[in-house]
Amino acid sequence: MARYKGALCRLCRREGIKLFLKGDRCYTDKCALERRPYPPGQHGQRRVKITEYSLLLREKQKLKRIYGLLETQFRHYFDKAEKGKGITGEKLLILLERRLDNVVYRMGFANSRNQARQLVRHGHIMVNDKKVDIPSYLVNVGDVIKVRDKSRNILFIKEAMEAVARRGIPTWLEVSKEKFEGKVRTLPTRDQIDIPVKEQPIVEFYSK
Repeated sequence: MARYKGALCRLCRREGIKLFLKGDRCYTDKCALERRPYPPGQHGQRRVKITEYSLLLREKQKLKRIYGLLETQFRHYFDKAEKGKGITGEKLLILLERRLDNVVYRMGFANSRNQARQLVRHGHIMVNDKKVDIPSYLVNVGDVIKVRDKSRNILFIKEAMEAVARRGIPTWLEVSKEKFEGKVRTLPTRDQIDIPVKEQPIVEFYSK
């Protein structure tokens, strides 16, 4: 499957905010945005005219990059959120939060969503006692997600579980560190999704 292979820190600098794409490094003074708080490239420090379209685009790009999706994948989620009842923007965020790679990250089994995606793809994660290696798998209420017994000695999983206290575990999830497993208590609500993105501009972007 196609994925972004460029420098992750460039994405944070492009958006002007921390997207926390490199896990614990983003909390240290090694963070590229702390050192160079301007867009990448030779023209990064020049003044750019801000238009209404660019504001809408930047919100869309932030959300897409936070969850590590390409445009086609992201548009698929938007189209799915647009169908049926409810607020499209909120439904979009909830769909993205339900992705298995995101849930593995939120539970603290990985330091970043990229790392969580790697864990899932390599077969280290089980859902309801069955191996699931599809990062886009959507979890449901009551699902139990755990690290396979043979994978519990992986160093970066242990390091991630020690570091998760810095960002916290969402209240819609419950985690047992001793068992290397967690459970989906409820589906998340908008106020439980702590990402620095406004969803309404994204809806307007695709509505134009």
